Amino acid sequence: MNHIIIGTAGHVDHGKTCLIKALTGIDTDRLEEEKKRGITIELGFAYLNLPDGSRAGIIDVPGHERFIKNMLAGAGGVDMALLVIAADEGVMPQTREHLGILSMLNIKSGIVALTKSDLVEPDWLEFVMEDVKTELAGTFLHDASIIPVSWATGEGIEILREEIFLRIRNVEPKNVSSSFRMPVDRVFTVKGFGTVVTGTLIEGALAVGDAVTIYPNEATSKVRNLQVHGQDVETAYAGQRVAVNLAAMKKDEVDRGDTLAQPDSMEPSMMLDVKLSVFSDTAREIENGSVLHLYHGTRNTLCKAILLDRDVLKAGESCYAQLRMSENIAVKSKDRYIVRFYSPIETIGGGEILESNPVKQKRFQQTMLDRLAIKERGTAGEKALLALLEHSPKFAPLGYIAKRRMMSINALQQELDQVKDPALLVKITDKVTVHADFWHTLEKELTTLLTQYHEKNPLQIGMRLDELKQRLLPDCDPTVADAALERFTLEKVIRTEWQRAAIFAFTVNMSAEQRRLADEIEATYRDAGLSVPELDELLARYPNQTAAVKQVIQSMVEQGTLINITAQIYLQRESFLRALDEMEKIQAECGVISLGDFRDRAGTSRKYALPILTYCDNKKLTKRTGDLRKLDESSVHRFRMMV
Repeated sequence: MNHIIIGTAGHVDHGKTCLIKALTGIDTDRLEEEKKRGITIELGFAYLNLPDGSRAGIIDVPGHERFIKNMLAGAGGVDMALLVIAADEGVMPQTREHLGILSMLNIKSGIVALTKSDLVEPDWLEFVMEDVKTELAGTFLHDASIIPVSWATGEGIEILREEIFLRIRNVEPKNVSSSFRMPVDRVFTVKGFGTVVTGTLIEGALAVGDAVTIYPNEATSKVRNLQVHGQDVETAYAGQRVAVNLAAMKKDEVDRGDTLAQPDSMEPSMMLDVKLSVFSDTAREIENGSVLHLYHGTRNTLCKAILLDRDVLKAGESCYAQLRMSENIAVKSKDRYIVRFYSPIETIGGGEILESNPVKQKRFQQTMLDRLAIKERGTAGEKALLALLEHSPKFAPLGYIAKRRMMSINALQQELDQVKDPALLVKITDKVTVHADFWHTLEKELTTLLTQYHEKNPLQIGMRLDELKQRLLPDCDPTVADAALERFTLEKVIRTEWQRAAIFAFTVNMSAEQRRLADEIEATYRDAGLSVPELDELLARYPNQTAAVKQVIQSMVEQGTLINITAQIYLQRESFLRALDEMEKIQAECGVISLGDFRDRAGTSRKYALPILTYCDNKKLTKRTGDLRKLDESSVHRFRMMV
């Protein structure tokens, strides 16, 4: 079932409230001052019974220019407009202002009711109808029905009612599957129940017992009771006027202008990227840096307009802008808004919100303007791809991106599924996907970083992984950073071994003298078995090449030719693997490994046997209990594969 909200619009004293009473039997003027002065000050609410048994909500808005802010508070959730023009006065200033507001809010359907038609002559009525048609040309009401009515005589009321029924059939259905959202337009208390808020549910469905968050202050509550048109319901749907009884919520914790929404479905912001348009019939201009009144939903706040591609926005013009708020606001992309001049207060334009949580934008940046154009006119896939690109440098999870875009992660994934070229999506983990453009840029940074490292350290097999992650991905989650480097490894951009990374095609390139030293040193350690010379003893054999020998030994360790047991003891790789073989034999025979058994079976002394076993403990190759040890078979297997 499609639930509809009808909103009135028109000049003060043109009979909006009386017309609603004639249509519905409900008097929407509820304040004593309204009845005394004969004008609507606050929003009024009624409902119209429809032929299918459902009801359309009606919002009666003030017409007086002093109460335009109240009119704007009621216009945000309107599906169809009922523009009211008195036949004896015709189009007036607030008629034009209300029409401009409705157009800027992107309301697409409406009817014109020509009230007080019983007070004018037929010729005058015909003249006024022609004048109204001229005024409506070029607006969303250019083809709207213009129906003369009189609440005093009942003339035209039934015709108007039938026209409303007809128009309602073509109103675009609301989104009831998304997370619920309701701008609050009234807050009051009911004895025995507590705090009650009312508003138009603009998307989703809200049920008794649901948890709710009040944005932008992010207070939390639960729905104790729901009413639609004065009747208790278990669930309310988008397009319905709803009264919500909030559990354990004080009246001063929620205000008109707040938004009732599903927890974690919105994120308050102090800035908005927007398309900003100025009415063609205004004498005002918006200069860069102008302070404006912003109206969104039921909220009214001050903002500064930063024009992103010009210095002045003139009547009839549009541009991209960033609105910087005086206070937090909670909105969603594609929402509509209205702006009024700061002083004198006058409605001058509005537009569409393109980004609800942007970064601070610099003016006259073409790349930024191109991105805003995608946010305005792009396909769902293009918008999702752009969001991915903007959040890729932080490796933001899809859930985070979805929250920033005020949508569910499933909705974001559906948009990404519409991306024409899947190669543009680079999956890092189940939760993190980045844009291919960012990935290729990161690859260039990676190769540059490692190339420079290899040039400075030609004998080292690569940069330590922890150093690489710190320099390339300083703010990245460690798990995601590991996954990113693993993907670069699979793509053969880099090669990783011994906790170091190198350009995939890099090989250690020793000079002839360095190779000679390496061969001599390896032969020395191979021939010595486990009873090797200590480092200082080896260096003493090369009194004029100490630095060169140290550099060669470090390179041999990184390549796995030598195993660094202690600061003074190094073993040739095969010698150490034979030591592991002896440990496996001892464990197979005795169940455990003792220092004495290993010393004797390996044919070495305690001087070497104990450091070797300690090295195995530190590398998790063995598990020590007291003076006895056991090999960890899986760790030993991995070690053998690595060396």
